[in-house]
Amino acid sequence: MGYAEVSVNSPAAQRRAFSYTTPPDLNIEVGQAVWVPFGSKLLQGIVLELTNYPAVTETREIAGVIEHPPLLSQPRISLARWISGYYLSPLFDTLALMLPPGFKRKALTYISTTPAADKDDTSSELTEEQKHLLNLVQSKGRVDFREVEKALGARKARLITSQLVNHELLTRSHQLERVKVRPKKVRHLHLLITPGKALREAARLRQEAKAEQQARLLEFLSGTPQPIPLAEVRRRGNCSTSVVQALINKGLAGLQEIEVRREPLHHHDITQSQPLLLTSHQESASAAIRSSLLQTVADRPYADVFLLHGVTGSGKTEVYLQALAEAVKQGRRGIVLVPEIALTPQTIECFASRFPYRVAVLHSRLSLGEQFDEWHRIRNGGVDVVIGSRSAIFAPQPDLGLIVIDEEHEWTYKQHDTSPRYRARDVAIKLAELTGAVVVLGSATPDVETFYHAQKGVYRLLQLPERVVPKQGSPLPDVEVADLRSELKSGNRSIFSRSLSRATAKAVASKEQVILFLNRRGGATFVQCRNCGFVICCRRCAVTLTYHFTEDVLVCHQCNYRESVPHICPQCSSPRIKFLGTGTEKLEREARLSFPQARLLRWDRDTTREKGSHQEILDRFRSHGADILIGTQMIAKGLHLPLVTLVGIVNADISLNLPDFRAGERTFQLLSQVMGRAGRGASGGKVIIQTYCPEHYAIQAAARHDYTLFYEQEINYRHQLHNPPFTRLARLTYSHTNDTLCQREAERMKHRLTDEIETKGIDNLSLIGPAPAFLHRLRGRFRWQLVLRGAEPSTFLSEIPVPKGWTIDIDPVGLA
Repeated sequence: MGYAEVSVNSPAAQRRAFSYTTPPDLNIEVGQAVWVPFGSKLLQGIVLELTNYPAVTETREIAGVIEHPPLLSQPRISLARWISGYYLSPLFDTLALMLPPGFKRKALTYISTTPAADKDDTSSELTEEQKHLLNLVQSKGRVDFREVEKALGARKARLITSQLVNHELLTRSHQLERVKVRPKKVRHLHLLITPGKALREAARLRQEAKAEQQARLLEFLSGTPQPIPLAEVRRRGNCSTSVVQALINKGLAGLQEIEVRREPLHHHDITQSQPLLLTSHQESASAAIRSSLLQTVADRPYADVFLLHGVTGSGKTEVYLQALAEAVKQGRRGIVLVPEIALTPQTIECFASRFPYRVAVLHSRLSLGEQFDEWHRIRNGGVDVVIGSRSAIFAPQPDLGLIVIDEEHEWTYKQHDTSPRYRARDVAIKLAELTGAVVVLGSATPDVETFYHAQKGVYRLLQLPERVVPKQGSPLPDVEVADLRSELKSGNRSIFSRSLSRATAKAVASKEQVILFLNRRGGATFVQCRNCGFVICCRRCAVTLTYHFTEDVLVCHQCNYRESVPHICPQCSSPRIKFLGTGTEKLEREARLSFPQARLLRWDRDTTREKGSHQEILDRFRSHGADILIGTQMIAKGLHLPLVTLVGIVNADISLNLPDFRAGERTFQLLSQVMGRAGRGASGGKVIIQTYCPEHYAIQAAARHDYTLFYEQEINYRHQLHNPPFTRLARLTYSHTNDTLCQREAERMKHRLTDEIETKGIDNLSLIGPAPAFLHRLRGRFRWQLVLRGAEPSTFLSEIPVPKGWTIDIDPVGLA
């Protein structure tokens, strides 16, 4: 008798696997999706390993196989177990990252009445709430338990339902939610007779039956040997449904459903490109990566990780492309990760032009159907390169040889809102260890921890110190720092400093293009009563509401709560309402007033809600359909715009004073990246940074294009304060609708962790907090947090049961 260790799709399973007996009539394999009994439910499971002995004395039998070919390879299973163990996340949740899109299905609970509920004397002993629920179920016959929770509240619904089940008046049943996505099938029309016979039949229909439309459709079908989609038949054949049906009824044509692939990338619009001639620095970097790709896995038991540190415009992408070509030449494949905000059509086009029809795309803006089809295409070996955002690291790419992470410093590579809270960089390195792949981390402004590891020799450092666009040796743009304090003293209260105003007007007059960067969307960032000082805040979050000019509405940028703009103060009834602060909408309005001759475009989350909007804005600006592009960090990366000669950073201080030890690093990186959009054409470029803190080391280093200057200052601060990379962090956050209870639970957890540290005699772990989170209230729930700092906080926390309500974030990228 054989046994299998199975990860089960249940919240109760957490990080555990469960032993099941393998039925002799089923061919069970590792990585297979199976049905397993779990309590009273039949749930999804993934087979992790096959054993001769179970982990427990009594086992239940696997009920069936969902899909016979295994969905996961052994390296992916090992990766999922590592993620679950390191990031302290439920095991099935980590496996689900690697499963086909839409595969994971919850078990839904339904309640229905028993025969005893129909008796007349049942209601005499029931409370009013119990009667209400019983009547609701009786009226509908069978009720989704989520409806009951919505009507009564989750806690009360569970209590009353349990009481009625104990009285044997209700019974529970379980059912998996419906299948979310299937292969797409389209009805096609095809001939049931030969083309020659179809033409003769068309002539007969035209002459004898005077059926002109049927004759034309037969002639159309006779010229197309392959089945044609029915919608295309109606359009190109210029015929109605009744005409199609007439041919089917006469046995001349038939319908069949054919599976079609939902294609997110239109390859026919992309022109194939050839490899470029490399500079000496690019060739040196390529040679090192190529040499590593040629080594066997046995020659390097650990993952070979390169840090490709190159200034903006230094040709890092060409190094990636030629490294990928080398991997393909060896019969291997690659994955390329780019930040979600840099995943523009321009970036995708760059890779698709080099590997025509062999590139797959995976990111959150694809429909579920597109993701489903791309996943299966990748799994079947249909592509050489997968390009996508952080989740693309879990693509089922076979024969993996190279993983590229562009802009590796980006915070969007960290999953922070839902479990598993993984960091794509570290997952990629672990996957490379398991598959023998090579990892290339690329950035003009590497993460401080990454550069530290490169300095220590953990990663191999490759340098690209000069630009190659528009030609080799082109200078980086000149940078001017505008001190807004001096502007105010001189009487200038405009959004634009005098130098930025003059430079923008000159660039527009010269038919050049300008980027104005402000990393804050909306119109006014807060609305205040000038009489009593009252500020309008979100009812559910501890943040101010942002005024959006376009919709004339106040919006919470955390939970999307909206309310109309008040005409008088809600607190003192004064009409002296003032709109303060600046976002991209206000910047657009001010730019329109200051530069009336300029054509403007805005690129932020509010203007890119529709599918294809990124492409539309990019195409318009690239074709010089606008003179000034205003935007948030979306415009900071992945764009090559040769006509841009001026970049204006309207407010460099937005992220500078956040209560986070990485605030300086984030500011330096963002400024350097957006500055890199200037000067990529023959006309050169200039950058103007507007700030109230011109002496800050991050702004000084960015203005000098000097990463080393920034790094040396930053790493010194990190060492003094015992922050990463010299320690690791874990953030524990507790949330509740009651602030007092939330604080009390945080204090209780602190004492528990402190006792555990002292009991075990651990001297390299310390606790910070508890304290209210930076966003103290979010979506109606108060939040308190603890920060654990030390060598291995994940290992320490893995042995401590964490009560419900807590979330754990290992290696958080921000504490604000």
